[in-house]
Amino acid sequence: MKNRIIYALLIALCVIGFWLFENFYTPATYSNPNGTRRDLVQTDFLPNSTTGEVVQHAYYTLSYSEAHEQAEWVAYTLKRKHLTYDDRERPYFIEDPKVKTKSADWRNYRGSGYDRGHLLPAGDRRFSEQAYNETFYTSNISPQDKYFNAGIWNRLEQKVRYWCKKYGNLIVVTGGILKNDLEEIGSEDVDVPRTFYKIVLRGNGERTQVLAFLIPAEESQEPLQNFVVPVDEIEKKTGIDFFQNQPEAWQSVIESEVNDNGWKF
Repeated sequence: MKNRIIYALLIALCVIGFWLFENFYTPATYSNPNGTRRDLVQTDFLPNSTTGEVVQHAYYTLSYSEAHEQAEWVAYTLKRKHLTYDDRERPYFIEDPKVKTKSADWRNYRGSGYDRGHLLPAGDRRFSEQAYNETFYTSNISPQDKYFNAGIWNRLEQKVRYWCKKYGNLIVVTGGILKNDLEEIGSEDVDVPRTFYKIVLRGNGERTQVLAFLIPAEESQEPLQNFVVPVDEIEKKTGIDFFQNQPEAWQSVIESEVNDNGWKF
């Protein structure tokens, strides 16, 4: 009888310990070590922030929307030297310490039926532990249908890597279309975008080439080319001025056209 009581107490302590770990444990911040080299988007190509909450990490920049508990955009450079196959241990998702209002807790996603979908893919940042771990801040994730996340969205991410290998350095800006009538999950009311966008830029000056994608947040077998739109269309849906620091004449040409010539699909 005494042994049964001891066993029951041990089991109860294990259950309580596991519950406390799951609900209250947060690992150390993925801080920026001294001397870490940065590969950030030039200010000339950063979008404006409609929220005023711009956060700069060592290897990407974002604009956080507290109202939607996720980034309205994440911007980063992708270079050939970034595309490694280093084996990295997947870290915990943690709140972003640089977001003043605190980014959403990952537990909002638990049991929601949605993936914690990366905006800046972890696969683009395998070249260093620091760069890889930074992608697991919850400011860099958005609720995504698992078939979308593993399907057409993943195909687009892979295509971007292919273009980087083929053409060289790229600038990528990506996020969900954030509105006021979206489904919400978790105790913090994380909004679930119905559509995601990705803008890919290469070159500079008159030789700049841009492709912009607007994709409904559901799996599709359609070719990626079918989702190419003018940057202007994404600006209308988001209220974001993506290339605000570029000359007006440059913007009027680059943002209004759909031209996938020179991009091998």
